Amino acid sequence: MELSLFPLFLLVASPGPGATQPRPPAHRDPHLYAPASGPVLPQKPFVVVWNMPTAHCQKRFDVHLNLRDFDIVENQRQRFRGQKMRIFYRDQLGKYPYLTPDGRKLNGGLPQHGDLAAHLSLARTQISGLMRPNFGGLAVIDWEEWRPLWARNFGAKLAYRRRSESLARRERPELSEQEVRVAARHEFEEHARRFMEETLRLAIRVCPKGLWGFYGFPACFNHHKREEGGNYTWQCHPNTQDLNDRLAWLWRHSTGLYPSIYLPQRLATSPDAALMVRHRLLEAVRVLSTWFRGNDTSPTPCILPYARLAFTHTLTFLNQSDLEHTLGESAALGAAGVVLWGETEFAKSKDQCLRLRDYVQTVLGPYVRTLRSDARSCSGRHCHGNGRCARRHPGSGHMITNSSRHYFLCVCYRGWTGERCEMGKGPKDKR
Repeated sequence: MELSLFPLFLLVASPGPGATQPRPPAHRDPHLYAPASGPVLPQKPFVVVWNMPTAHCQKRFDVHLNLRDFDIVENQRQRFRGQKMRIFYRDQLGKYPYLTPDGRKLNGGLPQHGDLAAHLSLARTQISGLMRPNFGGLAVIDWEEWRPLWARNFGAKLAYRRRSESLARRERPELSEQEVRVAARHEFEEHARRFMEETLRLAIRVCPKGLWGFYGFPACFNHHKREEGGNYTWQCHPNTQDLNDRLAWLWRHSTGLYPSIYLPQRLATSPDAALMVRHRLLEAVRVLSTWFRGNDTSPTPCILPYARLAFTHTLTFLNQSDLEHTLGESAALGAAGVVLWGETEFAKSKDQCLRLRDYVQTVLGPYVRTLRSDARSCSGRHCHGNGRCARRHPGSGHMITNSSRHYFLCVCYRGWTGERCEMGKGPKDKR
């Protein structure tokens, strides 16, 4: 679940002929926050959600992880999928079309060849069978084989562009190569959009209280290594905002945003880690501020970044400094919480389970308990419990533990307004 580098030569993406692109509202100031949806759980402005397959630790090795002691949200019996947290991978929701690494087509391979009606029919059956209609937890769709914007399919994903061009060439042999590329891009993006958009619409109809969204969106593409002696800012790649604004349809149908803030090990204990995470979260904040400011008719999606409690592609746990750069940074920028994801390797043996238990008991758990307490205290003290705290100046680096009103402002829940969220307006949303 990790996004790769964004090559500079793929950044410019113009719309196809006749295509109309959404125009963002005039307000585009990333330093201002959109009104917030209510907390994920009542009276809990910041939550940490466990999305790791660690039930085996108890079942196979009799090693119990005391997550509840630290108020970490978990499914019953720490199941990977349940009524508080559910993630759908590529083969678990409908008939998602994609290409295998060896080039085989599954469910049509390209979005243009996918059977959308059959996909939605199967997806409805799966969602209805797995989730109660009143499901109110996190619901994440993890489709990573292709991305809905043509320009963002690079590296191994170039296969989708090449095959789309071959398809356009076969179907319309009279087109020039330039026209083939334009037609291929248009067809790919149109069908990719329909698969993602209609899947979200269906999911929300079946489970309207769920926080539905796609993992890794919005993207920022700021993975680059600092040049020797350089002054890299960790800002998102050029054109990121313009490209993300072309996904207005995605933001408007999402009820949760799940950007990735996984840390590579080269950023261990480095202040650069906080900068990397900060700019990814600020892009999510900007998306909400751009597309949801002043919109009282539909709830603003919650920002719930995906983090790991170990560095990317390792089982090396984050220390407290690293947790501050991920979980702490998220809380300080007004996120509704953080999802902790991990693979089966964390529960592969009794020794690994014991290491994980010790880490939870001595490092992660105490940090989460303090962070959540500070977020709740700030909300109650400054926002009357009707909103969450967020940095007044997002780049300041101030943490929620030092939640002076000089450094933090209130982002009011839907139905509340005022500098301290003290005035009610319309329907309240405190969950």
